[in-house]
Amino acid sequence: MRRSFVNTESIVVLAGAIFLIVVLPCLNAFTAPQSWLHVSDFTINLYGKYLCYAMLAISVDLLWGYTGLLSLGQALFFSLGGYMMGMYLMRMIGSLGQYREPIPDFLVFLGWSNLPAIWKPFNSFAFAMMMAVLLPGGLAAVFGFLAFRSRIRGVYFAILTQALTYAACLLFFRNSLLMGGNNGFTDFKFIVGYNLNLSATQRGLYICSAVALLFVYLLCKWMTSTKFGKIQRAIRDSETRVLFSGYSTAHFKLFVFVLASLIASLGGVLYVPQVGIINPSEMAPDHSLEAVVWVAVGGRGTLIGPILGAILVNGLKSWATRAYPDMWLLFLGALFIFVTLFMPSGIIGLPGQVRALKKKIQDRGRPAPPSDLTGAAPLPQPVPANSAAAPGRNASKPG
Repeated sequence: MRRSFVNTESIVVLAGAIFLIVVLPCLNAFTAPQSWLHVSDFTINLYGKYLCYAMLAISVDLLWGYTGLLSLGQALFFSLGGYMMGMYLMRMIGSLGQYREPIPDFLVFLGWSNLPAIWKPFNSFAFAMMMAVLLPGGLAAVFGFLAFRSRIRGVYFAILTQALTYAACLLFFRNSLLMGGNNGFTDFKFIVGYNLNLSATQRGLYICSAVALLFVYLLCKWMTSTKFGKIQRAIRDSETRVLFSGYSTAHFKLFVFVLASLIASLGGVLYVPQVGIINPSEMAPDHSLEAVVWVAVGGRGTLIGPILGAILVNGLKSWATRAYPDMWLLFLGALFIFVTLFMPSGIIGLPGQVRALKKKIQDRGRPAPPSDLTGAAPLPQPVPANSAAAPGRNASKPG
């Protein structure tokens, strides 16, 4: 059964990768706009955003589903990666802003005439990408070291990560931080010399997002199938037993926490140039809670589940916010309650639930085994005295 599931999963991943990386971009680039096969630029851009959210969902699942650490701060690392990319994109605007100044418009609005020192290195794409690794990874390393060294876990860990996210959100809203305040960064023009307003550039960013998601999936799949992955799941099931076995659980949890922060940051880096804006609302605690819902809907403790959950829930959100803009949060809450009560294994576990229900119905329809009127077990049959099997007697009596 396990081998069959692995083979099915491999086939699904291969088919999904071909569809996302090859088929969709080709339908966007090589079909006529009036054709029913054509995939519009808007759809490509929308799915690119969904794939970035899928990386955020995998980072949550790596912590919650595999290690038992419910982090409500993954949106912070997602946003930090987005801000590092946003700083680079703002530098690429040059003198094409509204004020026609060589510094970002919000700095001109705040009264700056020269570029602040912290902004100058972000003229380099390589430096921006390096900071997208060092800043989220360093913050996760420091926070995780202090938390796991103090043996903070369970609901207390979730509360602390949520508090960290909320504090960072309030900090980024301040204009004195020189990060755009509540407006954030927007009006991007170029990325590594390519015009962001061109369809080919957006299509290239979408392909990068799909390839990055496939890489993240394969990396996590390999890691969770090794001895490290077994210890990771053992920590989730019973950390005390792992401690008694001689393993330092704090080191394992710290590594997973930092890795999850880097995966979320990668999603943020690819998210910003496709969406065209980054502001502090992206790191609000409710965004981390939404990511938890994606994982629960798809199926935690798996890797395909969070991807499916992120795409399906965000697709539902895109529809609901247009049709029922005031009801979306109610839909999200109702969906989470429904999944918790009736689909504890998420979408991935739905076929197994259906099979178990079918087997239960079939067992109910089978006739009960025959029994006497009293319901007691039938009495053993007496053995004839002249039988060869009669205990304590010979089969024949000598004459």
